[in-house]
Amino acid sequence: MASAWKAAGLTYNRYLAIAARVVRRSLKEESRLQAEKRGEMDLRFAKWQNGKQGENKNLATANSTAMADHAEQGQS
Repeated sequence: MASAWKAAGLTYNRYLAIAARVVRRSLKEESRLQAEKRGEMDLRFAKWQNGKQGENKNLATANSTAMADHAEQGQS
C-alpha cells in the first residue's frame, strides 16, 4: 500500500512542508511566532563565469523578475 502523500501526488519534501506548516499553526501564539521565524528561508544564488563567482541574488526576487520578463516577451 502506498503512503498517503504518494497517493495524493505529493513529493516527500512537499508533504513535510505542509505537515510543518500545520504543526506551526496549531501552536499557541508565542510558540507559533518563534516556530514561524525558524521556518522562514532566504535562498540566494550566484552565477559562476570563468572561475569567478558573480553577484549573490535573492532567489525569490530573481524568479519573479524572470517571470515578469518572460510574460512581457510573450505579449510583444
